[in-house]
Amino acid sequence: MAAPMLRACGVRTLRAPPGAPASRAYRARPPPLRPPKPFTPDPEDPMTPRWQLQPRFAAKQFGRFGAASGVAPGSLWPTVPQLREMEAEEREWQPSLGAMQEALRARAEAQERARREREQLIEAKMAQMPQMIMAWRQQQRERWEKVQAEKARRARLQAEAQEKLGYDVDPRSSRFQELLQELEKQDRKRLKQQKKQQKEAARMEALQKAAEAPKSPVSTEPEEHRDPEQGSPDSEHIQNSSNKA
Repeated sequence: MAAPMLRACGVRTLRAPPGAPASRAYRARPPPLRPPKPFTPDPEDPMTPRWQLQPRFAAKQFGRFGAASGVAPGSLWPTVPQLREMEAEEREWQPSLGAMQEALRARAEAQERARREREQLIEAKMAQMPQMIMAWRQQQRERWEKVQAEKARRARLQAEAQEKLGYDVDPRSSRFQELLQELEKQDRKRLKQQKKQQKEAARMEALQKAAEAPKSPVSTEPEEHRDPEQGSPDSEHIQNSSNKA
């Protein structure tokens, strides 16, 4: 594709001589076998990368060139704080066999305890199931009775309003709705007064029962159990009056 474009641009192309091969394999010369020299970064040079001044780079140079790198082997050994940090990390992420066994035992005990507590809770709830079902049915029955009573009360009020206004009045009219609201207000007031009277009657009944209840008798000793030397209150009164005379 390049030859037609060069030909279109007026560039002459070189042709291979007759009898020469169309192409020849190219083989690059191998690199020299002499090892590279160790590199020692200059810490005073501001252009020196920061990663070349770290201990990891020095350890890499020592591992590659050995003593020729000029790195002291003692400087590659971690310090005491670094050793403590490595030990703490090893204890955290690589615990001993006894610690792992103890953790597994504690986990199994916790799971077994949770299972027993759940079973006890299920047993207690199953024992309470009949009472809970009865309470739920009683609640549903009371709710249904309340709804039916409210429907009956509503129907009764509508019948009263219809009777007062006449049967030819549309129940959806504003006049009918106003009268129905007034009747509901009066009925609510009557129910409130009735509840108040019932509470007052119950309170008066409780007070009456408390007043009619017999008082606890006073404990008195029989005469035969009294000390004859003490005497009666009348004899003491007579003796005191004779002493005064």
